[in-house]
Amino acid sequence: MPRQARLDATGALNHVIIRGIAGTSIFLDNTDRIDFTHRLSVLIPETRTRCYAWALLSNHAHLLLRTGDVPLATFMARLLTGYAGSFNRRRNRSGRLFQNRYRSIICQEEPYLRELVRYIHLNPLRAGILAEYHDLDLFPWSGHAAILGNRKITWQDIGYILGLFGPTQNKARISYDKFIELGIDQGHRPELVTGGWTRTAGGWLEDGRSFPKGLPQDDRRIMGNESFVRDLLARAEEKMNRRYELTQSGLDITSLEKRICEIYEISPADIYTRRKYKKIVDARSVFCFFAVTELGVSLKALAERFEVSSPAIVLAVKRGRIIAEIKDLKLF
Repeated sequence: MPRQARLDATGALNHVIIRGIAGTSIFLDNTDRIDFTHRLSVLIPETRTRCYAWALLSNHAHLLLRTGDVPLATFMARLLTGYAGSFNRRRNRSGRLFQNRYRSIICQEEPYLRELVRYIHLNPLRAGILAEYHDLDLFPWSGHAAILGNRKITWQDIGYILGLFGPTQNKARISYDKFIELGIDQGHRPELVTGGWTRTAGGWLEDGRSFPKGLPQDDRRIMGNESFVRDLLARAEEKMNRRYELTQSGLDITSLEKRICEIYEISPADIYTRRKYKKIVDARSVFCFFAVTELGVSLKALAERFEVSSPAIVLAVKRGRIIAEIKDLKLF
């Protein structure tokens, strides 16, 4: 059965699972873990992605992310490509480190956000890395200790999670701690790892009701109720149709470049100049924004095109989005 295309939506909650190829370890020591978390500390604020929960084990890792300025695929490509390269260099190794594709499941926030935070943060205990629940209180390779206030992790969104558990920080931490501990006896929960909206949307197949029309019977990319699934798939289809229409109309990177030059009344060479004139910087930013959002051009490809770093392209896309919205700029 062919793999389904990834779903991506700005602001979506994603449970991401990364595994080593053939079950091999992706973290052999604390140097590896420090490298991985350092990359998160750079990428998360840079892309305005939010991280609510995370856990690093030996041969896999879990991240609970809300997408920001760049698609999840772009975020993960930068994270995993950079980490795999440094891992291989440290060990004079070559070849792939990660399993074919990381798994990502778009999740409905209610009722799954709290459950996912609990499931992810209990992973080190379930895996036998730690002996007792309260060993998690200071465990450095998950987000649990940070939520309890025992570690400072600037790139983890602690405030949002605490806000789900109580009106004050102290009360929220006590409530959070009790909630997490109550999940120990739940053990492994396949529905939170494999996705599959049919199992998590009220038991439609078990209670005698007919299957909702127009929806795939087993979409493991999504976890949520019927309304959530319909909305997400409709937005994904709209995005695909938009890309198709733009392609059919002849829009490519060259014609986009021409269109931006028309809007700003500049030459193509001006877009690639290093000059800092406002009009040229604005044109370059809008070009990057439409290239990423409308044509699906990768940050890496744009970075090579402009001979700058990927972080510089992230900033350009962010700036271009603001300009396009304020000026209501259209490609056609």
